[in-house]
Amino acid sequence: MAAPVPCTEDRGAEQDGGVRSSGDGTGWRHTERVGQDGGVRKGGTYGKMAAPGAGRGGASGGSRGAGKRRRRMEDGERLLPKGFPKLKNDTFLRAARGEETEHTPVWCMRQAGRYLPEFRETRAAQDFFATCRSPKLCCELTLQPLRRFPLDAAIIFSDILVVPQALGMEVVMVPGKGPTFTEPIKEVEDLLKLRQKVDVAAELGYVFQAITLTRHSLEGKVPLIGFSGAPWTLMSYMIEGGGSTTMAKAKSWLYRHPEASHRLLRLLADVVTDYLVGQVAAGAQALQVFESHAGHLGPEQFEDFALPYIRNIARAVKSKLKEEALPLVPMIIFAKDAHYALRDLANAGYEVVGLDWTIRPQEARATAGTWLSPASAPRTTTHLLPPCCSAQTGKDVTLQGNLDPCALYAPKEKIGELVKKMLEGFGTQRYIANLGHGLYPDMNPEHVGAFVEAVHAHSRHINKHS
Repeated sequence: MAAPVPCTEDRGAEQDGGVRSSGDGTGWRHTERVGQDGGVRKGGTYGKMAAPGAGRGGASGGSRGAGKRRRRMEDGERLLPKGFPKLKNDTFLRAARGEETEHTPVWCMRQAGRYLPEFRETRAAQDFFATCRSPKLCCELTLQPLRRFPLDAAIIFSDILVVPQALGMEVVMVPGKGPTFTEPIKEVEDLLKLRQKVDVAAELGYVFQAITLTRHSLEGKVPLIGFSGAPWTLMSYMIEGGGSTTMAKAKSWLYRHPEASHRLLRLLADVVTDYLVGQVAAGAQALQVFESHAGHLGPEQFEDFALPYIRNIARAVKSKLKEEALPLVPMIIFAKDAHYALRDLANAGYEVVGLDWTIRPQEARATAGTWLSPASAPRTTTHLLPPCCSAQTGKDVTLQGNLDPCALYAPKEKIGELVKKMLEGFGTQRYIANLGHGLYPDMNPEHVGAFVEAVHAHSRHINKHS
């Protein structure tokens, strides 16, 4: 994911204009993708992958069923989203649902990323979005951190900007600048250029294939998380044409073109809903929605242009999952810098609320009428606040976060101390440890490992002595 963190990892560029598919009688569908330049890119086999069980923390590859699955992948057969291996570590899912856990589960946003030398080696041969469209490569990149660290969840390698691509927009990677839209939305009339009805299976089927392949390849080691950007964050990229420190162009739309803004946000919410449901159908066991640009909005704009669509997505996804007899997977909302809206987010229909590092654990956890005392006061001290205080999530949602990513630049011993303090603030139950943002490319993998191990060790110790 490139900063600011809306996606899982790094970014690159390429845009497909459409998909043609044909079957070969084996269950695998060969595809030809038509690019913007009219050229055709063919695909149809996943090819041979490195054994998922390689290295520390990797999934065991010794079972007969796992061997058969690998041989089928090596033969180029598309695996179906059924018959998945039994889940061996459900700690993350139990914590997300508010059930008791023996230790606090931990995963990292951007855990598959450039800080890993094997990631850089795998990604060296082609650009980012070409990688995103390769189920084999997405699977490999998703598995890499699991081979190194005893993480409690995997998150599929992809990017939030595949959704604007599905709407017909082109994104390229500009060296030193990052993802750039070749034709950003400028005028209200430009909305007519977007696909008004998106067949997510046709436009984003490569993500679904990657999820299915990865779910099988994980061999039940840990759950697999799917994700999408939230409508406001996606809209801001589509109008700004890339990253921005102010989001002035996108925010001006909210003031100058409120009706057109809502029209675009509704379109995005509909696509995101279908996209997330498709991910569950493909095998995702949890979903995270990234509202990475929430901090650019004030409370009123967030309430008008972000929160309603965050709520609608949760409601619509769960309704469609029921209609299609799919698993009701836990959903996570991560709205960066939206501490003014924590109460609203806690009541938005998500099982988990992700937090950035700018809020104290006790403030986020506070129930109605209490708050964290000033930093100089003892940690056990609380003071009454009016019930209208918004910095409250209460006890009915699981919290996720929120160590400052830069803390991983500290010595390993200090990382352990910071993790211990974080766990004491959040408590070890109804809690998923994570960073308050994604991992940075220059971080030492050993320090990431120290973070993961410290969460497990300290949470087990606290649970044992509580």
